[in-house]
Amino acid sequence: MKTDVVVIGGGAMGSSVAYHLKSDPSFEGSVTVVERDPAYTRASSALSASSIRQQFSTPLNIHLSRYGIGFLRRAGELLGVELGLKEPGYLFLASPAGEAVLRANHAVQKGEGCSVELLDPAALKARFPWVSEEGLALASHGTANEGWFDGPSLMQGFRRTARDLGVTYLADEVVSFDAGGVHLKQGGRLEARTVVLAAGPWSGEVAGRSGIALPVEPRRRSVFVFDVREAPGLTPLTIDPSGTWFRPEGRFYIAGTTPAEGNDPAGAPLEVQHQEWDEMVWPTLAARVPAFEAAKVVNSWAGYYEYNTFDQNGIVGRHPRIESLIFATGFSGHGIQQSPAVGRAVAELIVHGDYRTLDLNTFGYDRLESGRPIRELNVV
Repeated sequence: MKTDVVVIGGGAMGSSVAYHLKSDPSFEGSVTVVERDPAYTRASSALSASSIRQQFSTPLNIHLSRYGIGFLRRAGELLGVELGLKEPGYLFLASPAGEAVLRANHAVQKGEGCSVELLDPAALKARFPWVSEEGLALASHGTANEGWFDGPSLMQGFRRTARDLGVTYLADEVVSFDAGGVHLKQGGRLEARTVVLAAGPWSGEVAGRSGIALPVEPRRRSVFVFDVREAPGLTPLTIDPSGTWFRPEGRFYIAGTTPAEGNDPAGAPLEVQHQEWDEMVWPTLAARVPAFEAAKVVNSWAGYYEYNTFDQNGIVGRHPRIESLIFATGFSGHGIQQSPAVGRAVAELIVHGDYRTLDLNTFGYDRLESGRPIRELNVV
């Protein structure tokens, strides 16, 4: 079989690439997406908390999500889906030890034109009376362009519209790839002029089978759905200094945390770590928001981050020696919010030979080989 472009991975990122390719009037080729889990039972896009923010420490991440929020607002027009976008913002809380980093991040964000404000403990309490300011030195609140949305619907919207535009979806698994195409698990080879690796958490594994080092691996994250007796009021997506986060979800709330050191192995079983709620999440929630002291878990799930162990930023663009290979992976929890902008950028790279609207060369693969990490300090 032959195709002009083969995309490995049909989640939000891979389907965004396919959608943007077929939406470009200058592209006249064929696109085939190979997805090993067509029901998306283990897909990160389907299991994500699906939030979007501008509060990053890396300017390029800010630009990627800025395009993303505009795309989400137009999803009904562009993809025929309603995403239930809510925009109450993000609220980052800092202890005295984290104050300097929060201020430095704030300076970057203001320099990029983000709508963010710093709140001292008194101002924080006045703005959000439900929060305990105990142990806090500073807070950063995004006043616009941040919130959450229906991630699975975004993924399905990309997929459905891409198919309507002529993209072929193939239920199979890529065993390996080379400069001229991919080898499939069910047998046979799919020849292609361009191969896009967008396999999410499994990108490193797929690349490794093809002799390419890629520091991307699956990291399990648990999400807990909980109910409370009395809602505290308007609540942004809030990140405690401990790393525990929470936000509203319909009439309930959801929360999660970064696993304890030594309990974050690559490829751990996709099972909820209930002890994280008992030992880490609930104690933090109860201390930070008194109304959450009586929180009751009503549901939970686990999903994978496509974790870039090198610097927790996306890896995007051509391989320096295999021109036909393009990466779109490693976003470390930011993939679904950045999928619109990255899909557009990769499509531009394929169709026009370079980036046209947003230069993603900063996130190129060559930084891995030269040992030049671009650290994202705001990883949630």
